[in-house]
Amino acid sequence: MASKALQLDKIKSDKRKKVTIVQAFKTIIWPRRNLVFVGLVLIVLSRLAGLVLPLQSKTLLDEVVPSNDLGQLWTLLAIVLGAIVVQATTSFLLTRILSVQAQYLISELRAQVQKKVLSLPISFFDNTKSGALVSRIMSDVEGVRNLIGTGLVQLVGGTFTAIISLVLLINMNALMTAFVFIPVAIFGFVALKAFKYIRPIFRKRGVINAEVTGRLTETLSGIRVIKGFNAEDQENKSFEEGVERLFQNVKKSLTATALMTSSSTFLLGLASTGIMGIGGYFMMGGTMTTGEFLSFTLLLGFMIAPIVQMSNIGSQLTEALAGLDRTQELMNMEPEQDDRLRPERLDALEGELRFDKVNFAYEEGKAVLHDIDFNAPKGSVTALVGSSGSGKSTIAGLAASFLTPESGTVWVDGKDLSKVNLNSYRQHLGVVLQDDFLFEGTIRENILFPRPNASEEQLLAAVKAAYVNEFTDRFEDGLDTLIGERGVKLSGGQRQRIAIARAILADPKVIILDEATSNLDTESEALIQKSLAALVKDRTTFVIAHRLSTIRQADQILVIENGRIAERGDHDDLLEKKGRYFDLYTYQARI
Repeated sequence: MASKALQLDKIKSDKRKKVTIVQAFKTIIWPRRNLVFVGLVLIVLSRLAGLVLPLQSKTLLDEVVPSNDLGQLWTLLAIVLGAIVVQATTSFLLTRILSVQAQYLISELRAQVQKKVLSLPISFFDNTKSGALVSRIMSDVEGVRNLIGTGLVQLVGGTFTAIISLVLLINMNALMTAFVFIPVAIFGFVALKAFKYIRPIFRKRGVINAEVTGRLTETLSGIRVIKGFNAEDQENKSFEEGVERLFQNVKKSLTATALMTSSSTFLLGLASTGIMGIGGYFMMGGTMTTGEFLSFTLLLGFMIAPIVQMSNIGSQLTEALAGLDRTQELMNMEPEQDDRLRPERLDALEGELRFDKVNFAYEEGKAVLHDIDFNAPKGSVTALVGSSGSGKSTIAGLAASFLTPESGTVWVDGKDLSKVNLNSYRQHLGVVLQDDFLFEGTIRENILFPRPNASEEQLLAAVKAAYVNEFTDRFEDGLDTLIGERGVKLSGGQRQRIAIARAILADPKVIILDEATSNLDTESEALIQKSLAALVKDRTTFVIAHRLSTIRQADQILVIENGRIAERGDHDDLLEKKGRYFDLYTYQARI
């Protein structure tokens, strides 16, 4: 059912996947309207200052030079120099204000998307590559710099400049302006068509990039397996195929961009050629001065340049919206904690859990658990045993609130766990997994992970209880020893003891132990069994165990087969029944 829920989420997301410029304006631009307004003022000043040179060029050729007026020449140069200073100053301020704000927005969005991703249910992560999520968090939001940064402002400023230039050109010579306007209009039509074609390409690029990044992350994480099986060639081939798909996608967008560029070059070049002919004809006829022609030509550049620039900015905005499409998919997903569906809070936890006719399926029609019904009293130890794939980890996942029953109820202290606020429950939860995850950093940082503000005495007590000091005392840096990514510099048993110390320091009321001693040698296991005995005291504990010798003292043992409770009782009772547990235990004893 979890995967079906994901599919439904995807369908809902697909229905609203396209972010319009209006939505982007409301959510991104409007909240920062003051900064954007300042940017618009600056770019208008910059563009108005830019018009000074073409207008003063006419004055220079038609008035100053013929009259040999040096005073007027100095005045003209001062005006042009002042305009250049204004352009330089506004350009600096635009970059300083808007570009910095754009980068701040990117960091803000990344934080929001990461926060959203961490709020999603475990089932989402089971179906999504971590590398792909990294790409979506880090890359998809990059394009927004063109919305709040200089991109959008330049688009507006370019439009303003083009309109002002068009008015001045019409005032100078309406016939020549009309001749130019036709190819410019054709170019605008081609550009709009190209943007419509490019946006799905940019969107697909984000998907491909996430897939390639995800595979690369897996490859680097599993480097020992790859080298151990001499599988470098097949990994290289897989990555090359992904890179090739990315290249083909980029090639499509470059083709569309090249079409716009070549269209602008041809059409605007055609217009320039026509202007030379018409202008030459008018100058030979005496109806246009040299200064007017030069001024017209320069103003024409001021009208055309923003239009060409707008095509590039349009591509950037299209890419930004495509990235926001994918970001919105994540942001629209339902979080694991929904205050409307989970209003109950557990201010204190006794730790009594009860499964009441619980059924669960990861996929519709493929039930994993059937009518699971048992009670785990406060402070008791419940062991889950059975063959691989029988449903033990699923029961533990339900007890940890990682999963929600398809039907039936998991009760905690008499409250329906599916209606309990997850934070209020999980603050009392501790987990020690078979392949427990350690973060890159020091041993100290990993043990302190659940309680960063724990005292040194509490830390050392947890270290001693889990016998971590048995090996850290031999390290030069002790607890401050760097352990590498995922604790790669430590043995399996050492990693497991750190994970147990972390759980002891968390001081939970409910503990999930999934093969907590599986990675330990016989000597270490004996030590850990002592620390686990202290850990589980007065705490409700669920133990998943294949090594049945580790659960002899459990209050109740549930034998899970094919998603059902086949047998239940304590160790001695189950041996007397000579059923499935007896078979498993005697088989292991012979081994």
